Amino acid sequence: MAITNQLKERSNNSCELCSEQDENLMAYAVPPRTNDSTDNEVALCNNCFSQISQSNYSDTNHWRCLTGSIWSEAPAVQALSYKILSKIKTEDWAAEALESVALEESVINWANAEDEIAAAKVVHKDAYGIELASGDTVILTQNLNVKGANFIAPKGTIVRKIKVVPDNAEQVEGKIEGDTIVILTKFVRKSTV
Repeated sequence: MAITNQLKERSNNSCELCSEQDENLMAYAVPPRTNDSTDNEVALCNNCFSQISQSNYSDTNHWRCLTGSIWSEAPAVQALSYKILSKIKTEDWAAEALESVALEESVINWANAEDEIAAAKVVHKDAYGIELASGDTVILTQNLNVKGANFIAPKGTIVRKIKVVPDNAEQVEGKIEGDTIVILTKFVRKSTV
């Protein structure tokens, strides 16, 4: 994203993480925040930007620059530095950098917010670990005694257009013999047809 004059001035025309002088700096909004404010952005060089956008932190030597950038006065730089250091904290120097800095709680919450959102996302998976979504067709992997009805749904029954239960990753809803029932995901496999 294009960099604003305010961000250019704050960064002194250099990457706010690794301090590399770069004419083509990019504005990076620290997730989950957006580019609606310069306060949410960090000026990045192409090298830092490409590694962050690919979630590739394997070049741990490059990220040693964070031991300095985490002390920035800009909360966005602090949050991004903390986030990356947390991902590579198996490195002694990264763990030491995290322990040595005292950040505002709001900055730490910002740094951890994207991972917390991802962890809270309910993902439905069939008996074989394949992700399920509303509208999928599934096949029962064993006979199921349907509670509240007078029948057993046999193994191999095809259930079309399931609906995932939004707050429970272990349940889907589907119609069998005209009745809408709740089915445990561990008893279905996603149909490829």
